[in-house]
Amino acid sequence: MPLTARPLTARPRGTRRHAQLGAAEAEVLRIVADARTPVFVTVRADGRRRYSYWRPLDSATGRGGCYVALPTGECDALHAAGRITLGEPLADPNRITYRVSAARTPAAPLRALPDRARAA
Repeated sequence: MPLTARPLTARPRGTRRHAQLGAAEAEVLRIVADARTPVFVTVRADGRRRYSYWRPLDSATGRGGCYVALPTGECDALHAAGRITLGEPLADPNRITYRVSAARTPAAPLRALPDRARAA
């Protein structure tokens, strides 16, 4: 059965976009927002998702040089809340891969001055 490129799921209605983040979600969002760390999600034919990124080798500690999986539950929650977005799909016979990036937050509206301040 061939895979078709489609987004995972839309944000459920009633989900608060700016809900308070937990420690694990904040750490995931920090990694995703770092432009030097490309993060991807791979969706298998059976629906299983794996969010991951490449951790470069740290010469000081000797750690790294491997792929690191991110917690799927926290990543799915961030996606459902609209805090991370998925890029264009790259499909092959067994899986679809999306680039994951932090969602751009719209600029806050300028605060209107009270009528008294405008009159002065």
